Amino acid sequence: MARRSSSLFRGGPKVRGGGGGGGIENLLAVRRSLESILKKSRALASAVENAGLGIDEIYHRLPDLEAAVRPSGAPKGALAGAGSHIGRAVSPGSVVLKVFDALHGLEPFLLTDPLDDLQGYLSVLKRLEEAIQFLGDNCGHAIQWLEDSVDYLEESSLADDRYLARLRTSLKSLKDSKSPLDGGLLDAALERLESAFRRLLVDSSVSLALALPSSKPLNAIREDQKLPQVIAPSPLPMPVIQQLLSILDRLSANGRVERCSKIYAEVRGSNAQATLGNLGLDYLSISAQEFVDVRRIDVEIVEWMKHLEFAVKHVLEAEFKLCYEIFGRFGPPDFWKNCFADIATQAGLLSFLQFGMTVTESRTDPDKLLKLLEIFGFLNRLRSDFNRLFGMKPCAKIQSITRDLIKRVIDGACEIFFDLHNQAKSQGQRPPPSDGGVPKVVTFLVDYCNRLLGDDHKPLLTQVLDIHQSWRGENLQEGLVTKAIMEIIVALERNLEAWSKAYDDATLSYIFSINTHSYFYRQLKGTRLGDLLDDQRLRDHDALTDYYSTLYLRNCWGRLPPFLSRKGLILVSKGRAATIDLVKKRFTAFNEAFDEIHRKHSVWVIPDKDLREKLSQLAVQTVVPVYRSFLQSYGSLVKQDSNSDKHIKHTAESLENSIGSLFQHKPARSPSLQAAQSNGKVNDAARINQYQSPPAR
Repeated sequence: MARRSSSLFRGGPKVRGGGGGGGIENLLAVRRSLESILKKSRALASAVENAGLGIDEIYHRLPDLEAAVRPSGAPKGALAGAGSHIGRAVSPGSVVLKVFDALHGLEPFLLTDPLDDLQGYLSVLKRLEEAIQFLGDNCGHAIQWLEDSVDYLEESSLADDRYLARLRTSLKSLKDSKSPLDGGLLDAALERLESAFRRLLVDSSVSLALALPSSKPLNAIREDQKLPQVIAPSPLPMPVIQQLLSILDRLSANGRVERCSKIYAEVRGSNAQATLGNLGLDYLSISAQEFVDVRRIDVEIVEWMKHLEFAVKHVLEAEFKLCYEIFGRFGPPDFWKNCFADIATQAGLLSFLQFGMTVTESRTDPDKLLKLLEIFGFLNRLRSDFNRLFGMKPCAKIQSITRDLIKRVIDGACEIFFDLHNQAKSQGQRPPPSDGGVPKVVTFLVDYCNRLLGDDHKPLLTQVLDIHQSWRGENLQEGLVTKAIMEIIVALERNLEAWSKAYDDATLSYIFSINTHSYFYRQLKGTRLGDLLDDQRLRDHDALTDYYSTLYLRNCWGRLPPFLSRKGLILVSKGRAATIDLVKKRFTAFNEAFDEIHRKHSVWVIPDKDLREKLSQLAVQTVVPVYRSFLQSYGSLVKQDSNSDKHIKHTAESLENSIGSLFQHKPARSPSLQAAQSNGKVNDAARINQYQSPPAR
């Protein structure tokens, strides 16, 4: 090499001195030669570098190549056994991979809207479930086969240790993986089904715009205002029900039916609430502080009974049947019952029951007893419906409030009823009416007792008393209702005597006695209360009416005829002036007495028209004929005087008209006689005092 290099330099151009042009050319030639040598050196260096990388790659691949060619050095029998052993492991793994590929082929369809083709969607979903089931049943076996093959290769030294280690790592990762085999496709499909279930319910659940009959008394509602028997052919169309059941089949198979029941209760409960809300239920929010007694909300109570009956017999009855139809065959026995209980609660049933509780908390008075009896009768009619719809364990809260409501109704009714006698008795200590009319407590309690004895209330009152006595471990006394009412009437009759003696004016006392005894006879005759009394008792009241009428006519109007006596009136010329003067005095005395009677009677009343006309006629018969005769006989003597009008103020006709106009005064409503008790409540006696005497007719 040294020689070749030397000859190379020796073969180069020679530089000679002199002739400057030749020297430069030699230098340029040398430079070109050096550049060429540098380029070749660089190419050689690059080739050497690339060769080094290739050598490194070969070095790293040598273990794999060694492992690959190792079986070729193994005994022939070992290689033959490995082929069959590995084939048995690869075959199930291959099947699993094919199913896994097919599973992911379902993904595009399962991510569409189920309601576009519900049956097709459910069919594909079932195939997905079957594929997941297959994978779940077989993946473990396939992995076990592969692990056995790896063990065989390791024991037979047919594979490299590093290669086997990587295989074991991969198999362990598959074995320990917690990820779903479908990559979450089943959960996504089930969530879409739940959304479809909700949309079907929402789209098909339409609240009804209802208008029940206007408010009327309870009896009228029962007779001619029956609630509609059918709301709609079905709360949900049958095709929708079938679709919901098909969806529930698949969701139930995947343990998601409970989530659907919550969706169902939410949607159907809201729909039932909206339907009932269309009736106008703002009154349900009334609190006990917002009204003093049941009379203030009588219309609302009637509405409440109609609306609650409608809610139970129609809205919730339909939901009860539908809930069983949808969920009856899913889950444990009480599963659908829990769903219905949620619907009833969301529909607002507890608000209805709470309103009834509010009524029981109102002030205690006789009107409240009648209303509580109506409420008891109403709840009693709904008892079988309540027991059937809400008698199950999931409705325990509804049962508890209902029992509490019924107990308050019964306790409240009995408390008022048993206190009526004491309240009636205590009224005798109050002053009698200043106009001689029938005390309002009498008119109220007579009418009240008649109502208690009527067909609408007596059976209910008897049943309430029977239940109340049974709670106390006692038997209902025979005739307890009639006995208690008789005690009230006896107390009123005793009050009449006390009141009649309380008047300072005897004439007004007669008027009061005439009014009250006549009222008892006329108002009780032919009534349930009158039938409760014996005939002799009623005849006694009629006889007392006649007795006090006689006393009244004799001691009041009977005092007037003596003023017109003819005694001492002798029409002779000698005594004519004295006679005229005496006649004037008798006319004047009569006028003064009549005016006094008329003045008092102008503020007294006889409410009963027939009785008023009868007494007026008797008064006229007592006074007018005597006055007419006296006027005809002596009136001409007085009329000769220029001041005759001062003495003769009436004609017989005007006198008759004046008497006939009496007893028709209508007093202004007196101030309330309510008296607050120490606890701030108003007692029954004060409540009774609110009733006015009957107006004149």
